[in-house]
Amino acid sequence: MTDLSVTAANVVPGTDARQEVGVAGETITAGQALYKSSTTGKWMKADSNSATAEARAATAIALTGSSLNQPIVVQTSGTITIGATMTAGIQYYLSDTAGGICPVADIGSGEYVDLVGLSTSTTVMTLNFKYSGVSL
Repeated sequence: MTDLSVTAANVVPGTDARQEVGVAGETITAGQALYKSSTTGKWMKADSNSATAEARAATAIALTGSSLNQPIVVQTSGTITIGATMTAGIQYYLSDTAGGICPVADIGSGEYVDLVGLSTSTTVMTLNFKYSGVSL
């Protein structure tokens, strides 16, 4: 699986970004796909082949890096400069690497399909989180 190679310092929210401040449930790097734990209320790295259904449904991208129990800023919708080079017009999905994002062509067998967003240029993505609940 080929995940986007994100440069954390280059992750920037768009002017239409919906942001939220929360608490990290583990060490997180800017640009990683996240979900909010219903048990702890903390942000965690999402993973398309996790044994936990909740972890397979990304709902945000980290805008800041954080350590366990420290504040974190996440983006839940809108455009984002993701800090990686993408192919314009391609859908990007949650990968089987915790927090990773990959193009649709790299979703593998046993992974759950979870749309993260659509690239509108080689650097900007419009977030559109959609968890299918279906594995390949």
